[in-house]
Amino acid sequence: MVLEATMIVADNSESSRNGDYVPSRWEAQADAINLIFSAKTQANPESSVGLMSMGGNTPEILTTLTTDIGKILDGLHRTKIKGSSHFSTGINVAALALKHRQNKSQKQRIVVFTCSPIEEDEKALVKLAKRMKKSTISIDIIAFGELSEDNLKKLQAFSENCQSAEGSYLAIIQPSSNLLSDSLVTTPILGGDGSAGGAGASAARAEGGESSGNAFEFGVDPSVDPELALALRMSYEEEKARQEKEKKAKDAAEGKSDLGQIAEGDEKQPLLDEDGQPSGSKNKDKDGDPDEMDTA
Repeated sequence: MVLEATMIVADNSESSRNGDYVPSRWEAQADAINLIFSAKTQANPESSVGLMSMGGNTPEILTTLTTDIGKILDGLHRTKIKGSSHFSTGINVAALALKHRQNKSQKQRIVVFTCSPIEEDEKALVKLAKRMKKSTISIDIIAFGELSEDNLKKLQAFSENCQSAEGSYLAIIQPSSNLLSDSLVTTPILGGDGSAGGAGASAARAEGGESSGNAFEFGVDPSVDPELALALRMSYEEEKARQEKEKKAKDAAEGKSDLGQIAEGDEKQPLLDEDGQPSGSKNKDKDGDPDEMDTA
């Protein structure tokens, strides 16, 4: 089980008011943050999670690293939606909070929610990513809402340059009727696609850790919290089924659906027989004899 200190950075900018994610971008984030906290603390009881916002005039630490879900919920309750997002500043503040963690044996991770335009240019983001990698801080990004080509290009460049042995992931969540947290379950951030131990599971396996696909799927030990483990599994299966259904519908719309071969008549058969009569099957009965109506 990976021992981590995780800072979750929520996007509380004006863009989070949008209702294209159920029930709204902000409430969808709050639900997903609750899920991430549960997965992290269930994977290892000594792991801690903190919360901060990056909207408004400046980023703000809402809850320092803790194992108490009540403090996280209180921080979410006190958060106001306002202003614009400060992506780079939010990550720098989160890194500073991780630097002052009490348990120095905890691996450092930042989980960033972003649903608004990123004002920083790509060059500045790449520089920041390399600095985070040098500081051995893994960064998971959950991109939703603002999924323009420019935004995604910046996020992909950032994610690629902060990759390390600990694993950093970029999850792009498209709008759908499902909850953001349900879609998040299928991503590597919460151990989707068959990986285990939650975020950073690949590092645990590389170090000979105890996490395994059957024991701690989605970063949760079923023997400790069977209800959460079952809920995560059901969410994963539902999202997987939805994606397969959408893929089939898309293939059908593009004319890619498999159609059975349609039997056709023998093109070499002449239109008239030796007697000058039609040679098709319509003028013959089941035994191959001429139709009685035609001979009348």
